[in-house]
Formats: sequence, structure tokens, C-alpha cells
Amino acid sequence: MIDAGLLRHTSAAMFVLTQPPRDISSFPVPRRILMGPGPSDMPPRVVQALGRAAIGHLDPDFVHMMDEIKVLLRYAFQTTNALTFAVSGPGSVGMETCFVNLVEPGDKVIVCRNGVFGGRMIENVERCGGTAIIVDDAWGDPVDPDKLAGALRAHADARLVAFVHAETSTGAQSDAQALIALARAHECLTIVDTVTSLAGTPVLVDTWGADAVYSGSQKCLSCTPGLSPVTFSERAIARLKSRRHKVQSWFMDLGLVLQYWDGAAKRTYHHTAPVNCLYALHEALVLLKEEGLENSWARHRLHHEALKAGLEALGLEFLVQPSARLPQLNAVKVPPGVDEALVRRRLLEEFNLEIGAGLGPLAGKIWRFGLMGYSSRSSNVILCLESLATVLRDGGLATDASFAVGAAEQIYSKWNSQVETNDCHPA
Repeated sequence: MIDAGLLRHTSAAMFVLTQPPRDISSFPVPRRILMGPGPSDMPPRVVQALGRAAIGHLDPDFVHMMDEIKVLLRYAFQTTNALTFAVSGPGSVGMETCFVNLVEPGDKVIVCRNGVFGGRMIENVERCGGTAIIVDDAWGDPVDPDKLAGALRAHADARLVAFVHAETSTGAQSDAQALIALARAHECLTIVDTVTSLAGTPVLVDTWGADAVYSGSQKCLSCTPGLSPVTFSERAIARLKSRRHKVQSWFMDLGLVLQYWDGAAKRTYHHTAPVNCLYALHEALVLLKEEGLENSWARHRLHHEALKAGLEALGLEFLVQPSARLPQLNAVKVPPGVDEALVRRRLLEEFNLEIGAGLGPLAGKIWRFGLMGYSSRSSNVILCLESLATVLRDGGLATDASFAVGAAEQIYSKWNSQVETNDCHPA
């Protein structure tokens, strides 16, 4: 209620407060099983971490937790880089952080594009005032190292190479080690997108020699969306310190952000960190440590093989060739005559199962099945195959759910016979 006395002291002009509709109340969150391109299902421990009481983002105990996050992220990235932390914002903000700090006006940057997110890299280069030299590959193919080598020879003055390790729009994984080696041979720094690969397939920052790498919290880490783990090499830091121009973004200027994240110095206020999201990331990284990186990679591979066997038993064809296929993001071609949007809608409405659609030139042509983080478990694989077979059969395709499930179970049975006790035993 508005105090009548307060109203008497306001302007004599009449006003009417707008009111929200009366039927809006607390949001009843539906129970979904997330098998799309992200976000992924969150483990109960991560959900619980989100609900903990907030404390100040400069509280000594919170600062200690931030230091632990940096240590755990170094493990996830397999790096000793001191400059490793979580940007407050989704993977797109992590991407922009890398570009605005390392690209200056006039810089020539070779960008490898084989899907949506390579295209976004080009946008970042141009908005930083740089010149993008584009190396294109077909959507569904990995980046061709020979094409990059040709671009490097043709543009000896290039300063950076940028590429997507795991292209979420297609499910294709490129050979990061080979691409980075080419860039280093031509004295170029590298910016690498590992949003969908981190913790799902090997990301070996130090072994590869990558310079600026970013990821996302909501994919294979199974945390809430809204954080972007990043890591920068000493070469990248040296480039940052030798900039001729001020970083164009105040919020993403590493020189400012690190005054908050740097535990070696007294922390100063930069922005109000998303406290509860960082609780959740800490818990997600502890879970990754407990499982072990190699076990996480093996788990994603196992459930991919089971899903692949079942999808192929339904007569479906993968977009990406096996040598470049991401285990955690499975792009499958829509059969002729099938209404792909109707299939996704029925899976969501009748089975509470979310899968992804195609983007750009692949819109209407593929489905994207995510097996990321906590979503990568056998119960999800079996449910997906059973429900998809049902919907496709109703649409006129000759599909057999038991045949598809049986194909997946054969993969699990074979795996169980080879490994009697394993930390990544399918859930």
C-alpha cells in the first residue's frame, strides 16, 4: 500500500500505477530431461549449492573459495596458467573477453569457421577493429589444418588464430593440437572455444600450447548457465601488457577484473560477483575432481556409443564422420518426410525430453542430442531411444523401440564385461 501522506507530498499531477496481471505468481518449474545442446541437467549437489545463503563477494571465506575455483579450473583445463578464473557471464562473455583483450584495431586475425560459433568469432574480431581472414569448412566437417596452413602462409602478418574446438552447432570436433601447432609455427597467438568440450573430451591447454581458452559452465560441467571459465598463457599476458590501445570493454578488461580475482594482492571491488553461481561452479568442479577427468571423458564416450548404436538401429544417420564426432553432442539427420519440429515438440510435451534443433543452414535438417555432464547417463539414453522410437513410429516410420534399446544395452553389457569396477560406471 502507498502511504497517503507520501502521496500528498508528490506532484499535484495525477498518475496511475501500472499493475502486473493478477494471475502471475511463483514460477512452477517443469521437470525436464535436458538432452539438447545445453544447458545440461545439474547434479543434486550443484542444485543444493545454488540455494545456499549468499555472503559478500569480498568476504574472506568467499575469497578463499574463489582461489579454490582457480585451482580446480586449472585441473579441468590441464594447465598451470596463473591467469585462470571464471568470467561473470556466459560463454559468449568469455569469448568476448578473449577477443577484446588480445585484438587491437588493425590486427589481422585468422578465424576458422565451420559452424555458428566460428561466425561469432568473426563478429568479435570486426567489433574490435581487427581484420578477419576467414578459413571456411563445411558445416559438419572439422577445421582443415591444410587450409589454415595456407592462410598463414598467405598472411604472414597475422597476429592471432581463432577456432572452435567443439562446434556446438554441428557436433564436429577439430584437431586443436594440430591447429595450435601451425599457429605457433607462424608466431600467432591462439584463441580457442572449448565451451562444449571442457570435461567432455580432452582439453589439454599446456600440452597443446593454447594461449586464450574459454568455456561455459552449463555444458559438460553441469553447472548453472552464467559463468565462463577462461585461461590465458604467459604469451597472452605479454601481448595484453604491450597493447597500444585501451581495452574497449571496461567490464571485460583483464587488467581491471584481476584486481578482484588476484589472490596475490589485496582484492578490490570490480563488480558484484554472482555469488550463488560461483558456489555451484565450485561444487561442479569438486564433482569433476572426484570423478576424475579421464573417467569423465570415458563416461561421455560410453554413453555416446550406446546412443549411437540405438539411433542407428532406428535408421538414423549422423551428420559428422566418426573421426570428428563429438561424444557429447550428437547431430543426426532428420529422415525425409519427418516434421522435425513436431518430433521435438512431442518429445518435450509427452516425455519431458528436450533435444535441440539445427541452426543456420542446418535448421530443419538435423536434431542435436546432448550427452553433457550429468545428462550423460544410461537412463537418459534409454528414455531418449524409447520415446524417439514411439514418436517416429507414430509419424509413419518403421521403428522398433526394443531393437534400439537392445542395441544400446549391448554396448553397456560389453563395457561392463570389460571393466568390473570403474568410477565412471554408467548411472
